[in-house]
Amino acid sequence: MKLVAGIDEVGRGCLAGPVVACAVILPDDYNNVEIKDSKKLSAKKRELLYDIILANALAVGLGVVCNKLIDTIGIVPATKQAMHYALTRLSLQPSEIVIDAVSLNNLPCPHIHPFKAEDSYQCVAAASIVAKVYRDRLMSRLAPLYPVYGWGSNKGYGSQQHMNAIREHGHTELHRLSFIKNI
Repeated sequence: MKLVAGIDEVGRGCLAGPVVACAVILPDDYNNVEIKDSKKLSAKKRELLYDIILANALAVGLGVVCNKLIDTIGIVPATKQAMHYALTRLSLQPSEIVIDAVSLNNLPCPHIHPFKAEDSYQCVAAASIVAKVYRDRLMSRLAPLYPVYGWGSNKGYGSQQHMNAIREHGHTELHRLSFIKNI
């Protein structure tokens, strides 16, 4: 049986919080037409599919890199590190890896990194959904601690409310200082 791990990330453009990557291995014969790029789905649909993906996946691994490390090494190296973390957390060793538009080094098996991989590979779309739901839930749990920033709705992205709150109240320890220096 071929074990293809799909990898995707979320949160690269956020002003606060981590970047999160996910690796998902689905059964060869698994097909769910509802699983597509997380950006093309409503939050409610992503939540429903999250449980379906976890119930059907052969293996799921998450990689999280915090805002402090993002500020230290940059978003691209941090994203790649999160992807490597996600791979190491899989309970099965993949025989092939498909990564959405990011080239990684030092992988244990053959790999490809097509642009918009989530549109062609269901395992990558599944990874995008799991990563998005995980990160959104995290930011929603943090939102009550920092209510003026609106993380319950903007999830740390640069909404007008979020940027205005940074200007008025300053930053928190969860903000990416390298991302907000010009706000």
